[in-house]
Amino acid sequence: MSQTPPTTHDEAGFEPITSRPANAWPESMSAGASTFFGSTTLDGPRLAPPAAAPAPSVFDVCHVGVVLRAVLSVNLVIGVGVLFFTSSWSSWPTTTTMGAAVALPALLAWLLLACMLKGPLGRWSAGPQWISITVLGAACGVFGWTLGAVTGLDAFDMRRWPAPAAAGAAMAAAFFLWLLLRAQARFPAETTAKLAELQSRIRPHFLFNTLNTALSLVRLDPPRAEGVLEDLAELFRVALADSGESTTLGDEVELAKRYLAIEQIRFGDRLQVNWDLDEDAESARVPPLLLQPLVENAVRHGVEPAPEGGIIRVRTRVKLGRAVVSIANTVPPGPPRHGNGIALRNVRDRVRLMHDVAAQFDTRYDGKVFRVRIVVPI
Repeated sequence: MSQTPPTTHDEAGFEPITSRPANAWPESMSAGASTFFGSTTLDGPRLAPPAAAPAPSVFDVCHVGVVLRAVLSVNLVIGVGVLFFTSSWSSWPTTTTMGAAVALPALLAWLLLACMLKGPLGRWSAGPQWISITVLGAACGVFGWTLGAVTGLDAFDMRRWPAPAAAGAAMAAAFFLWLLLRAQARFPAETTAKLAELQSRIRPHFLFNTLNTALSLVRLDPPRAEGVLEDLAELFRVALADSGESTTLGDEVELAKRYLAIEQIRFGDRLQVNWDLDEDAESARVPPLLLQPLVENAVRHGVEPAPEGGIIRVRTRVKLGRAVVSIANTVPPGPPRHGNGIALRNVRDRVRLMHDVAAQFDTRYDGKVFRVRIVVPI
């Protein structure tokens, strides 16, 4: 099916393909070199393997999702508890509000201290962890009760301190148990299997295409074919490195650049790439192999089926303390090509598993441009 090249800018900021120069890559990525990155010889520049991510702590409660669930749980417990001694339904909201005003400062103090002490507490064994977290909960319970008495929400009576201490210790123990279960479920074997499946699907597909490209260049341009194979070896060296449960957004961008640089050799001028990167977003932690399957989807569904090719735009920026990643690609006219959606679901599930409600993942298709948007905390 023929396709008329676009002639105007669309809302994603794409430039018309026909108005771009034949070589749309930066000077460092011109045809004079194999690709924009160096060879894999020992004296050449190499991209360092991703730095190992710090081990997660069970006390890592500095997330919006954890705080939100904790606050809702405490309010629910107070609301149910008040039902046992309230005199009428009309007094229930007032009594519940007063109870929450006493309990929430204690809860927030516990969450703040657990967040600040997550490093030392995480290095202790299970027994000291249980003792320290319940003692901390008891102290925060007494703190909240004292604060409520000072502000006039409750009568101060030294003989009553065991009650808030016991309540604080019990709630802290319950939260700690939930945090333990959450930590065990963050990266279960099923998630590891999904990542392995995604990698096994990506690598042969990309490997076969690249090898075919190199074979086609062996007689026409042997030095360039050698460069393609060197670049492929470097790309796979980084992709196969053990990066742990997370890597940085900057490393993921470099991996995506390597992938698209090799695809550029296969598609030539049909593949146009626009990079709009914010260095401040590079430190954000993301799951490994986050961007590569997304840009591969953009090539397969946006560039490959279009005779005139297509445009891919990768953009990163920092907004309100969070890193925003956008991968957009033009889509040829006609009936859309529906894939199985494995890559999109896999990336979405791993992003949400890692960052919980602090992350966002959404897609949008307006008939001309397909866009994936990911938001993660920095």
